[in-house]
Amino acid sequence: MTTIHPNQPKIKRPLAVHVMAKPSGAICNIDCTYCFYLEKEKLYPDKARGQWKMGDEELEAYVKQYIEAQDIPVVNFAWQGGEPTLMGVDFYRKAVKLQKQYAGKKQISNAFQTNAILIDDEWGEFLAQEKFLIGVSIDGPEDIHNRYRVGRGGEPTWDKVMAGIEVLKKHNVEFNTLTVLHKHNADHPKELYQFLTREVGSHFLQFIPIVERVADKLPAHFLQLVGPEFRDGATVTEWSVGSEQYGRFLNGVFDQWVRKDIGQYFIQIFDTTLAGWMGQNPGLCIFAETCGDAMIIEHNGDVYSCDHYVYPEYNLGNVADTTIREMAESPKQRKFGTDKRDTLPEYCRKCEFRFACNGGCPKQRFTKTPDGEDGLNYLCAGYKTFFGHTQPYMKAMVKELRNGQPAANIMQKTSLIPESSHNPYTGVGRNDNCPCDSGKKFKRCHGST
Repeated sequence: MTTIHPNQPKIKRPLAVHVMAKPSGAICNIDCTYCFYLEKEKLYPDKARGQWKMGDEELEAYVKQYIEAQDIPVVNFAWQGGEPTLMGVDFYRKAVKLQKQYAGKKQISNAFQTNAILIDDEWGEFLAQEKFLIGVSIDGPEDIHNRYRVGRGGEPTWDKVMAGIEVLKKHNVEFNTLTVLHKHNADHPKELYQFLTREVGSHFLQFIPIVERVADKLPAHFLQLVGPEFRDGATVTEWSVGSEQYGRFLNGVFDQWVRKDIGQYFIQIFDTTLAGWMGQNPGLCIFAETCGDAMIIEHNGDVYSCDHYVYPEYNLGNVADTTIREMAESPKQRKFGTDKRDTLPEYCRKCEFRFACNGGCPKQRFTKTPDGEDGLNYLCAGYKTFFGHTQPYMKAMVKELRNGQPAANIMQKTSLIPESSHNPYTGVGRNDNCPCDSGKKFKRCHGST
């Protein structure tokens, strides 16, 4: 466990700070049932739908300040939404021109998260020319994807997404996939993994668990989906993934990947978990000991502490008045980041897997520990199931890497192990809910044997 001593040096200003841009704000061309960001329109009630566009002044201030805020040689810009393609290609041509103007000796890269519906040849040519890395949001095969990812009239979107992916392939645009895991697709790990890798052709996969709660009574900010400060008076949405369900999904994907695909396909959570076992920084804010270095900028220049904390109380200021560097180093934002560590329950501090998850994302810390302490992550049981299940393979990969060998060497051994020999209950605590979804404590269910 990390301890804090009085003579420890104060946290230095970050060498790098990430500020993801949302130039179209919450405006999107589709209407995903589970999207937590669509209702952020309510934060700016005086804005008509057509006014949600980042202006020239805000764009230039963002680009200039963001580059100046970095102490590292490569500056990574990330564009998201809402749906960022609604801004049109010319907006990003302007952004790239500004990046080149202010880059100095720094290198610039761009990443772009999209539903791919508006991607056509003009987009493909631009993205290829400027070497944008594209993240495509897709939840699986047609019937699974269309469950929640629907158009504004409720129509399916899968065909249009797949057409956009074909345009990216045609123009040799590098892309990866982001799949939201929810109640209705997380029971299909093999189907999703095979579809995304073999049919879509994605070699880098992100699986993002959706966990949202609806306030029983409308809060003062009029946003129904609430943060962890709502200990009571909020209900987990019906589309949210179950904790044990999430762990079983990850194990199901891992069992396919670890036998055949190490080094060929990259799954974000597997990479970050391996980094934890190596004693390295996980490179993913939810598993880091502290956070606060991943902020967002809205269409009007407002900066917020985190993509998942776009609430009035987490507004850090506006680039018209305060620089990104100043906001990143502000006491308010530094406290936001260190609270992740300082509010960790004792149950988590003693956990054998603390090094791997550090309590997970603070937004999801709204349940109680077995001892009744607030602040346990909703996904804790799922994380334990996954970390326990993968532990022997992670250790084997660490051994290979430390011997100067590729981690893929372990595939020669795992291919001989039948999937049925894996214990899905490895790593589950006695007082955790049983992964079989019986509703019983593990010690009174499968743990009793």
